[in-house]
Amino acid sequence: MSGSTGRLLALIRSLGETTRAELAATSGLARSTIATQLGQLLADQLITEGGTAQSTGGRPATLIRFNEHAGVTLAADLGATHGRLAVCDLSATPLITEAYEMDIGAGPEAVLDHLESTWSRLLDEVDKTPNDVRAVGVGVPGPVEFAAGRAVNPPIMPGWDGYAAGADLAGRYGVPAFVDNDVNIMAIGERSAMIDPPDDMVFVKVGTGIGSGLIMGGAIHRGATGTAGDIGHVQIASDEAQCRCGNLGCLEATAGGAALARGLAAAGLDAHDARDVVRLVRSGEHVAIHAVRRAGRVIGEALASIVNLLNPTLIVVGGDMAGAGEQLLAGIREVIYQRSTALATHVLEIRPSKLGDHAGVIGAAMMALDRILDPAAVDAALERSG
Repeated sequence: MSGSTGRLLALIRSLGETTRAELAATSGLARSTIATQLGQLLADQLITEGGTAQSTGGRPATLIRFNEHAGVTLAADLGATHGRLAVCDLSATPLITEAYEMDIGAGPEAVLDHLESTWSRLLDEVDKTPNDVRAVGVGVPGPVEFAAGRAVNPPIMPGWDGYAAGADLAGRYGVPAFVDNDVNIMAIGERSAMIDPPDDMVFVKVGTGIGSGLIMGGAIHRGATGTAGDIGHVQIASDEAQCRCGNLGCLEATAGGAALARGLAAAGLDAHDARDVVRLVRSGEHVAIHAVRRAGRVIGEALASIVNLLNPTLIVVGGDMAGAGEQLLAGIREVIYQRSTALATHVLEIRPSKLGDHAGVIGAAMMALDRILDPAAVDAALERSG
């Protein structure tokens, strides 16, 4: 291990709680170097000292821990028509969350103004101020150029194309701000809550549209331009409905929540969006159950190709349509196990999201924290403050 203070902090975070002796033994650093670096981290409130380790003879050692209360992260999971905001601590644990209803098509200025005003109120409710904010993380329902923090040609986000949302938020709060596709942050959030997280998994969001977040080798895979995992626009059948992207036969044009709602409404049922579809399924409406089962099988067609190509060990299904439960999952499982190779599905698990509506905000906070607590970022911040 190098002598980086940021790397020492990463070691402390990985150990949970530790002692100076353990840090010296694990890192190979001299005790004098560790003492200097711990002093820097204590001054920035990134660690705390207190309590004692179990004695093995002699004076008990003082315990050192990462200080998750040294600030907060603002997180948002923005959907097409609704989403969730949160104020999280530095372990990505939400201190307070709030659902909201707002059309993403209102444009970036209106949406970001709404976020700022809502976060201001939430900060007050947990006795925090903007000065406590260390980072901002946001997920949006469209392709994102991650390094630049901006959406690129998003089909359902008029006015957002090329808008530097990350820079806007960073300017409002004076801290690093990060923007990613909403399904990527859901994948990050879901994995962060697992006791033994897999290195290779796919998170599928089935809501108004359909998308997937790919985790490969333990890290989110965004692709060359940020569009990896965009299965909603995989062509299923050329003679199907026209998609909002302009093409025919896209997966979400056939199996997304908006498409299902339109089909059920045409059949005379009270359905306007994905949540209405779920409500009808839960009430036992046979037409809705049949439509969701069929949608599951269509989604399974696209996922079978991903299973054969990437060989994940876990597929997690989230989004509003996940509320349909086994009616959706049964169709997905049926086709995946039918069309994927036996070896590719040998250890594959397919299950619903455990975090549900909170996966996105937890993932947004984790995405931001992974960057501001990266060793190089910590070293740069300490150098600026020193």
